[in-house]
Formats: sequence, C-alpha cells, structure tokens
Amino acid sequence: MHPKARIHADPVLEVDQFDCLPDSLVLHILNKVEDVRSLGRCFAVSKRFCGLVSLVHDVYVKIDRVVAVDGDAEDTLNLSSPKPRNIFSHFLKLMLFTIIKPFHNMRNPNGNGRPLFAQLSQHSPAQVLWNFTHIRNLRVELPSGDVGTEEGVLLKWRAEYGSTLQSCVILGGTRVDRRPVGGEQEPSLEDNGSMPESFYTNGGLKLRVVWTISSLIAASTRHYLLRSIIKDHPTLTSLVLTDADGQGTLCMGAEQLKEFRENQLSASACSNRTQVPACNMKLKYAPYLELPGGIALQGATLVAIKPSTEGSNGGHTCRKETDAFISGAFDGPFKVAVKALMKRRTYLLEMNGF
Repeated sequence: MHPKARIHADPVLEVDQFDCLPDSLVLHILNKVEDVRSLGRCFAVSKRFCGLVSLVHDVYVKIDRVVAVDGDAEDTLNLSSPKPRNIFSHFLKLMLFTIIKPFHNMRNPNGNGRPLFAQLSQHSPAQVLWNFTHIRNLRVELPSGDVGTEEGVLLKWRAEYGSTLQSCVILGGTRVDRRPVGGEQEPSLEDNGSMPESFYTNGGLKLRVVWTISSLIAASTRHYLLRSIIKDHPTLTSLVLTDADGQGTLCMGAEQLKEFRENQLSASACSNRTQVPACNMKLKYAPYLELPGGIALQGATLVAIKPSTEGSNGGHTCRKETDAFISGAFDGPFKVAVKALMKRRTYLLEMNGF
C-alpha cells in the first residue's frame, strides 16, 4: 500500500500574482464591471479592493422588481404619492431591495466592525451609493415603463433635463404590426401629407395629448427623485435613468448636472415631481410607416417639446442641436421612423406649465 503523498505549497507560488497588478489596472477592470451588486461583493474581498471599488467611475444599477414597503420607510423617504404613481413613489425604496443582499451583512474591512453601508435600513439609494465617492457615469434601469399603454401600442420618449426640462421627444404609434418582408403596404386613402379630418373627430389628437402629458409627468417625476443622488455625488458627469421596456429615458450630461446644482429646483405643488414649464410643441403625423425588420407602424406620431422660454432664443445653431437630439433619440427601426416623420408637415401646439 503506497504511503499517502503530501502536497506542499510551492513557496514561489505563495505570492499572489494579482497583488502585483498596479492599482490603475485593477481600477480599470472594476470600471468594466459597472453592476452595483457585483461591485458590492468586491467591497468585501479585501482592504485593497474596498479602497479601489470606492474610486470606480462607472456604476450601473438595475432594478429587477418593485417591492411594496410598509411602515416607517414611507416617512423616511418623505414620499406620499397616491397609488397610481406607485412606481414613482417606490422608486427610491425598490432600488435598495433589489441590491441589498450583497451589502446586508457586509462589515467594514478597516476593522471597526461597523457595517460598510451605514443606515441601510433607511431604504435610501443614496446610502447604497454612499461609498462610491468618484462616480462619473451613473446608469439606472427601472423594471418597466411608467406610462401604461394598451397591447400593441408604441410609446417611447427621451428627455434632457438640467434644473428643469430642456428637451423632450416622444414617438408613438397606435399599432405596431409585424409584416412579411417584401409585403405590400397597407392602403391609406387619407395620407396626402396633411392631418386627416378623422384625426380630430375620432379622438386621435386627444390620445396624443394624453401620451405627451403622461410622458412629461414620468420624466419630471424621475428627475425629482434623482436630486439626492446628484447632490451626494458632485463628480457625476453623466446620469441616465431608463427602464427595461425601453419606454422612457431621462438623461443629464455634465452641463445639465452643473446647472441642476447651481439653480433652485422648481417642484410641483401637487406631487413629488419637478414642475413642467410652459412648452412649445411640434407634432408630426403619418397614418402608416414601413420600417426595417418587417415592422409597420400605424398612426405614427412624433412630438418635439421645448420650453417656451427658449423659443425666442432659437437661432440656426439651436435648431441644429434640437434636430440632432430628435434624430438621435432612438435606435434601430424607430430611428428610421423619426427620420421619416421629420419630413412630414409640422403642427404647432402650446401647453401651459403644470
């Protein structure tokens, strides 16, 4: 019977080769991770990782599901929106619950025994991001869109904000169909380049107004709920809040974030959202559009929105920037839809602030 062989560690291999990597390279790798839950686990690896993860520039927070919270959490968040706006009022709370597991029992590796993320029980996403002190690019994804629509209806929006609304573009369609590639176009007797009379009589215009107001409420609510994160992270240069359905995207660049910090936020008196200013709107309509990938869009509508205060300042450069924002708002076949709609006749509308 052969004696049991003993395995001895090679002294040469006892040196952790990962420790030989410079901090700059490790930080570059961590920036590629982005996901806040994975980064949260990295906090607990070692003192070195804990120090480097806090310097990460790019963070991505994905919210998987909405969790209803009872008790004192509502008071802590100071959100009291009614049930129809539940996804907004619970936005801050659900961020914690979807990413709490990596952080819940984590202790500070500095040896003081305190939790790495203090006061996590307060259900504040600002506390989840508290130890990330150098965030430059933050992307947050909600589990679904904010505006409820019927099945088969298309509604997408993209808004730019500073301390208030700067630009918003909305793309809608009453029905999205899949058609065989090379199939014949559905006939449309009313498509002469103008808005058909039926658009005003069958509720078509009213529907577009509802889409517009709902999208602006969704954008202004998202904007309002981000104020604490912007305040706590002065290093932010890019902030994007989107949803898994791809319905709406709120974006803020370096200039918008700077303006947000320097100006007083104008909150709506009736709910937890930023006040929507008086706006000028340009509406374009096509009864039927054929798009790449075998997609047909019926009742295609494009709404471009700018605050009324910027109307008098609209020079050639400003119009070019606005057109660039509109044409680049969406990807894929919807980018083609926007390009086609921009060639259609423009109808001007005005809306009071709310």
